[in-house]
Amino acid sequence: MLLRAGLSPVLHTARYPPGVVTAGCVALVRCWSSVPLQGRTVGKPFAHRSELRQAKRVVVKLGSAVVTRGDECGLALGRLASIVEQVAMLQNQGREMLIVTSGAVAFGRQRLRHEILLSQSVRQALHSGHSQLKEMTVPVLEARACAAAGQSGLMALYEAMFTQYSICAAQILVTNLDFQDEQKRRNLSSTLHELLRMNIVPIINTNDAVVPPPEPSADLQGQVISIKDNDSLAARLAVEMRADMLIVLSDVEGLYDCPPGLDDAKLIDTFYPGDQQSVTFGTKSRVGLGGMEAKVKAALWALQGGTSVVIASGTHPKVTGHVITDIVDGKKVGTFFSEVKPAGPTVEQQAEMARADGRILASLQPEQRADIIHRLAELLTDNREEILAANRRDTERAAATGRLSPPLLNRLSLTTAKLNSLAIGLRQIACSARDSVGRLLRRTRVANGLELEQVTVPIGVLLVIFESRPDCLPQVSALAVASGNGLLLKGGREASHSNRMLHRLTQEALSLHGVGEAVQLVSTREDVEDLCRLDKLIDLIIPRGSSQLVRDIQRASRGIPVLGHSEGICHVYLDTHANIDKAIKIVRDSKCDYPAACNALETLLVHRDHLRTPFFDQIIDMLRMEQVKIHAGPRFASYLTFSPSEVRSLRTEYGDLECCIEVVDGVQEAIAHIHKYGSSHTDVIVTESEETAEYFLQHVDSACVFWNASSRFSDGYRFGLGAEVGISTARIHARGPVGLEGLLTTKWLLRGEGQGVCDFAEQGNMSYIHENLPVPHQL
Repeated sequence: MLLRAGLSPVLHTARYPPGVVTAGCVALVRCWSSVPLQGRTVGKPFAHRSELRQAKRVVVKLGSAVVTRGDECGLALGRLASIVEQVAMLQNQGREMLIVTSGAVAFGRQRLRHEILLSQSVRQALHSGHSQLKEMTVPVLEARACAAAGQSGLMALYEAMFTQYSICAAQILVTNLDFQDEQKRRNLSSTLHELLRMNIVPIINTNDAVVPPPEPSADLQGQVISIKDNDSLAARLAVEMRADMLIVLSDVEGLYDCPPGLDDAKLIDTFYPGDQQSVTFGTKSRVGLGGMEAKVKAALWALQGGTSVVIASGTHPKVTGHVITDIVDGKKVGTFFSEVKPAGPTVEQQAEMARADGRILASLQPEQRADIIHRLAELLTDNREEILAANRRDTERAAATGRLSPPLLNRLSLTTAKLNSLAIGLRQIACSARDSVGRLLRRTRVANGLELEQVTVPIGVLLVIFESRPDCLPQVSALAVASGNGLLLKGGREASHSNRMLHRLTQEALSLHGVGEAVQLVSTREDVEDLCRLDKLIDLIIPRGSSQLVRDIQRASRGIPVLGHSEGICHVYLDTHANIDKAIKIVRDSKCDYPAACNALETLLVHRDHLRTPFFDQIIDMLRMEQVKIHAGPRFASYLTFSPSEVRSLRTEYGDLECCIEVVDGVQEAIAHIHKYGSSHTDVIVTESEETAEYFLQHVDSACVFWNASSRFSDGYRFGLGAEVGISTARIHARGPVGLEGLLTTKWLLRGEGQGVCDFAEQGNMSYIHENLPVPHQL
């Protein structure tokens, strides 16, 4: 037997006797990926899911439940076609794909049942007439005979499907006895390597037509696994072919901590050797030889041999079409087997801790929550130098790599002034925290002895994702504390030192009242898309960053509401009655105060009457003095002989010292332009006409609409909210700068004396009153 430590450069595997290797060859086309695939370090499996993208040689094992229909008589053609499409896509990216498949028995059973029924119907029609056809029964079919009848048809189906993608497939049949013969093992190794070299997908199966019954053996004791089913076959081939990854597709989503049919069963995201004691295995699947316990044993053996393993569902209708490509892309699908345990808790554990301590936080007295926020403000002031030192490490690294644009680098930087403003804002939030959770909103006497109340409560667990903005961490943490919400924070790697320092101070403040785990900083390798799938653990996602980040999160979120805006295309309209001094000041402040902000001016709308006037010249001179690059809108460009560069799109968020200028005929045309090209964020009118201003304020459908004031006032701190978790442009209860109120929802409390709805029926003795009761003022 071959010891793992003694694997030689020439792999020792087996080849079935001549004649069992078949190939339906077509023209070979390989579309190599633009990203080179380096594979893993030989002998070491990947430690993290994100590394699976590097996998070059991948074995896909298709369980019987995946390949066969629910009636076990025939193949699930739709699922099989989808799997073939994914394998072909990965093969054409430059990967080497191998398939270990079941299905021959099911396919053969379908064919034999058809033949037997056809034969019986002919005989009975000749001897007994049609009246007895309904009594025909199919005898129990022996599995080996079914396999013999189904192998050729199964392979023909694979060949036809792969041909659609200009890929050749070859069949190899093996048994456990072949792996005990040294020469056959060498032959199989040579065959498989040659097929992979020629861009052919090997399709491997146990030769169920001749396979002997499984023999008792010291399975998994030592370094060799016996071939009892396709799970063990896939593991054996993956290790001896030095595959980077083994994907085992079954009829369950992955490995659960107890049988998945139980109510409290939880999917295990990552499984580590030695965790078997924490798992209770159920029965095997409806078809096939092995159950989940067999899959786990095979997976652990493959992991020990240096191959990464993922067990996932190949039958779930929502994921089947992309399950293999998602796994190879490193997404959180199924159960990933890893030898490297993370130093800290998983993100799922962090979410559970945040919810548990968040509930305790919500039960604290308002003064206690305010104490925590005041303490955090003090810690920001007392630890100013340590915070700025950590931030310098981030900014220096970002500047050295050159990966951040100047606006993002500006957002990343912390200053003494920013920290002082943060501390002031936190103290404002602390004052609001005294009247937030549990506030009585409405009282109704439904009937005599039946009173209803509506009170504010936390939303639950928030996930806030932010880029290049470490000052967001204490702001959002304070709002979560004030509203009694648990909080998960996912910051960008560019601010890792700053975020860790600020999170440590936040936990120190929370520990004042024993809720140190209510705010969690996610520092694991989870992609944002993976976090957006935790719909059972997260109640609201709030992205803070680029418009691309927000759009990606809105697209990736599955069942979790997303609060935010994807763009900040803000307008300032200079009306015909605008005051020049106010106009210059507002335009300068809106564009130049902080160009990277989402509430900065991006498009300046100018009334046609101002063209070729000193008013317009002064506006242009001021923008040039501030080094603002001007882009001309189509209509503005038509008025000019030599114009600035014409804008490529009127729906552009520059985020820098750039803006577009466009000409309009009046307030109605300005409003129409804003509705067509704006993002419903913040829009401003500059005018001395109260009538025109009121018309603008009432008709512009944006979250914030201002008259004679800079767009930069669209901010939670400037609104007196203390801080904001973001600005929402959605048409829901929270719109504009979202502060404490936007992080609360309500619940209804009904106090009765044993009433039932039958008491209010036609024959009942009670009637509804629905009397509004006064709400006591809360100090």
